[in-house]
Amino acid sequence: MKITTKINLITTAWMLCILMIINVVVFILFMKTTVNMEEEMLFQKANDIVKDIQTNENSGSVEDELKDYLTNHSYIRIMHTKNKAIHEVTNDIKLTKKIKGKYTKVKESQRRLIREEDGEEQILIVRVPIKEENKINSSLEIGERLLGLEMRKDILLGILSVCTLLAVLLSLLGGRWLSNIIMRPISNVIKTMEDIEQSGVPKKIPIQNKTRDELQTLARTFNRMIERLQENMEKQNQFVSDASHELKTPLTIIKSYANLLRRHGVQKTEIVDEAIQAIHSEATRIQKMTETFLDLATLENENIVEMTEVDLVSLSQNILKQLKDVYRREIILDFKESPIIIKADELKIKQVIIILLDNAIKYSHDKIEISLDKNNHQATIRIKDYGIGIPQEEIENIFERFYRVDKARNRVSGGTGLGLNIAKSIVKLHKGEINIKSKEGSGTEVVLTLPI
Repeated sequence: MKITTKINLITTAWMLCILMIINVVVFILFMKTTVNMEEEMLFQKANDIVKDIQTNENSGSVEDELKDYLTNHSYIRIMHTKNKAIHEVTNDIKLTKKIKGKYTKVKESQRRLIREEDGEEQILIVRVPIKEENKINSSLEIGERLLGLEMRKDILLGILSVCTLLAVLLSLLGGRWLSNIIMRPISNVIKTMEDIEQSGVPKKIPIQNKTRDELQTLARTFNRMIERLQENMEKQNQFVSDASHELKTPLTIIKSYANLLRRHGVQKTEIVDEAIQAIHSEATRIQKMTETFLDLATLENENIVEMTEVDLVSLSQNILKQLKDVYRREIILDFKESPIIIKADELKIKQVIIILLDNAIKYSHDKIEISLDKNNHQATIRIKDYGIGIPQEEIENIFERFYRVDKARNRVSGGTGLGLNIAKSIVKLHKGEINIKSKEGSGTEVVLTLPI
């Protein structure tokens, strides 16, 4: 069943329930109010009759006086203490036969339902006591058919039924109109998704009316998601292009030297040494690039790290010893206390430090400073270089995957734009933070904070 049909049926059913409750309340209030009015009128008539009887000394004319108060389809009785009628007048013999008289010492009313050949009818009966010399020896009883009530009740039921049917019809039409309005943005989302599925090209949902509701929020969120997908696709396309170029160059070199060896053989030692050295260098470069890609893929699927106690001072010293021997650069390590122990995955934290130092080495020629510090909650690693720096407008993008500040230097530096993204992913797994402060031409400082 379509959502529009469900909305239509649910709103109509809810409206019908509300109308039924309102109809019942209106009917009950109408009946109660109408009967109360009839009771008040009959009690008023009964009081008037009692006064006339008490002021009239001639008992023989009582029934004549009672006849003056008769209305259509009614009776009037004066009852003795033994439930015996002293006086009775009526213009509806059937009614008097069905309703037996009753003596009472208190004022009371009663509504009864009697069955007739043409249906049921309601009878309203009121009884009031008659005082004679401060004694109650008899009571007055008045009964009449509520013919007008039945007619008004039937009219009211007819009006309520018609109004209910009309309301249900309008509810169906309104529910359909409302569901179409609600579903239009969702239908646009579905249509856009189907277009994307068929064409394979991401596209946004057109937003025409600014309704500022949840559906517009849905459309805007979808559009932001499409923007992000488009950005990632552009970055991935750029990465594929760059990676292809990077792989093409070493493969070309390897193939060239292999052809050289095939043409000239292994007779010339200097050519063989040069070819072997070049092939080894380029193969090593390809291996490093592949390892970087594998690291990235591993981090995407990894949610748990093996936490052990790691001494940042000892770890940094070992890393610097290795890098100094390879790069012959001045790298200064500064720490105020030792050891600085944190809970972390040692291999991954080592990878982060190496990535940050590798960037500092690539883009600077002066000294590199590393400082270690800690407080009660976290440890801080600062790596500062005095190299070319990063433009201010590029800093916010520096951690994006496949992003490089200067794409022209990619071939020289050997970067793929994945190092800082890998570093940030590792730090995130450790619930830490990594921030960069840089000024173009003055150098860069990377601040890494990890929880103790």
